[in-house]
Amino acid sequence: MSFNAFHDDDEVRTSRLNDRRLSALESEPYAVDSQPDGPPEGERWSSWDGATHGPKPRPDWVITDLGAVESDLGVLKTGKEADVHLVRRWLPGVPERDVLMAGKRYRSSKHRMFHRDAGYLEGRRVRKSRENRAMRTRTAYGKELISGLWAFAEFETLVRLWEAGLPVPYPVQLSEDEMLMEFIGAPDGSAAPRLSQTRPGSEVLPLLFEQLREAMVHLAELGWAHGDLSPYNVLLEGEGDASRLVIIDWPQIVDVIGNPHGPEFLERDAHNMAQWFTRRGYAVDDGLLFGDLMAAATSRW
Repeated sequence: MSFNAFHDDDEVRTSRLNDRRLSALESEPYAVDSQPDGPPEGERWSSWDGATHGPKPRPDWVITDLGAVESDLGVLKTGKEADVHLVRRWLPGVPERDVLMAGKRYRSSKHRMFHRDAGYLEGRRVRKSRENRAMRTRTAYGKELISGLWAFAEFETLVRLWEAGLPVPYPVQLSEDEMLMEFIGAPDGSAAPRLSQTRPGSEVLPLLFEQLREAMVHLAELGWAHGDLSPYNVLLEGEGDASRLVIIDWPQIVDVIGNPHGPEFLERDAHNMAQWFTRRGYAVDDGLLFGDLMAAATSRW
């Protein structure tokens, strides 16, 4: 509620209350901060301590200082499974220690689309049979487990893909309700566009497709398919020859061999991306792409 919405008598009471607080401070020479543990700037202290951290060596821009502070600058993207916020972390008094990150906050079990989870979760198991049964039957407890598994799976996936050299955001940390990762965009907070929103020139399309194909083949060699790959889950950073694709949204990653529907997910990923390039004027045979990916996925067996 804004201050303009208060009634006049509320404003008078608020003013009198502030006057009494000021008088108390002036009369008390030893007055202290009523919240001494609050940060000097920002909304909260750095959430680094106590979180699960990303892989080493860390990029130089990652701020690990416990004296750093954070602020939520707003929502970058909303989705059925999670919302992504723009989070600033900085070290007060040190201008060069200031970074923007993307904070992914997963929805609770009460607000998730659990009917979409079944196919993706096949092949994933936890150690206790009771927990597997709860997840399979979608009890309240099982849904909570799935929510946690979904977030943990995405973080662990990003860690492994980053270490393998795939074009994904660096995973900074995972806490109970938020995953912080590299922000792909400009220093002013403008996010890089999704591939679906762009119109690259004909001279750039072959470069972009080769980047995509290389990433998909490398992923298949690891035995995985993205599971929901489309131009909406690929960001385009930079322009011209400096253009770079970054693949995002990994909670539904699929084991191509361990999941009985794995080849179907892989084929759909290939089809979605091939169709986008073809519509933009760079013809891609989705069947040929899928064949290359399946060959890569089965090459380790």
